[in-house]
Amino acid sequence: MIRRAVEITGENRYLRKAQGFLLVCDKEHELGRLPLDDLEVVLVAGRGVTCTGGLMNTLAERCIPLVVCDQRFLPASMLWPVESHTLQSGRIRAQADLSAPLRKRLWQQLVRAKIQGQGDTLRLCTGQTSPRLARLAGAVRSGDPGNAEGEAARVYWPLLFGPDFRRDRMRAGVNALLNYGYTILRSAVARAVMLAGLHPAFGLHHHNLRDTMPLVDDLIEPFRPVVDLLAHALAAEADGVPVLTAEAKECLTRVTTVDMTHEGMASPVSECLLRMTRSLAEVCEGRKRRLVLPEGVRVKTAEPKP
Repeated sequence: MIRRAVEITGENRYLRKAQGFLLVCDKEHELGRLPLDDLEVVLVAGRGVTCTGGLMNTLAERCIPLVVCDQRFLPASMLWPVESHTLQSGRIRAQADLSAPLRKRLWQQLVRAKIQGQGDTLRLCTGQTSPRLARLAGAVRSGDPGNAEGEAARVYWPLLFGPDFRRDRMRAGVNALLNYGYTILRSAVARAVMLAGLHPAFGLHHHNLRDTMPLVDDLIEPFRPVVDLLAHALAAEADGVPVLTAEAKECLTRVTTVDMTHEGMASPVSECLLRMTRSLAEVCEGRKRRLVLPEGVRVKTAEPKP
């Protein structure tokens, strides 16, 4: 089953659980109900939203992140369950004990998959290929000491969005679309980490002291090109500078349903995330040496208009 992200907008919404459903209400009326079994993440972007303790407990039990966003649609906080997996304690200890050489090799795999995904997105969106991106993907070394990831970004962004584009989290337009899509994706990665019994604080490469989820920010990298693909489709449809409208948000919330190639077959991002985090858990336990990663973006499934 493909789960979906849900955004709560508007002012003074009231969220509660009722017989397997998430109910969204205003002061007097029920506005809608969503099956809890269908939810990937609940994104709160409205002002004055109230959420009952019973609903928050249920979301935590089901490993469904509840994300509160700031005015730029960047995550400000996330509800994280204390327990999420029967083998969690042992896996977290094994995760914390990963050797530095192994962490570097895993980061190498993630960076290579990301650059390959960027090449696929570029081809699907513009019809052109980049031999330089292909060379960079093949040249990534353990730990990426040469910063192939950064060099690939300098090649990729101008080719995808034009020579004047700069990736800046504080800017509007395409950058706002990317911010929102990455927020949805980051929450889905966090959920997959929970379900695998891993802890987000023990990363492979990211180590910012203010980052509480460096592992999530490591594992999101191969999947970012899917958000880029959706953002490009929206920008192409826009008359002038793209705006983060309700329709654009709806399109971006479908990021977990876009197909990627996995072992020669099409699998949605949500399934690829689960396979990746399960494989990382097996690496931590010494049963594998490589992550199970997608080989690239499979098809362009973005539908910018409702």
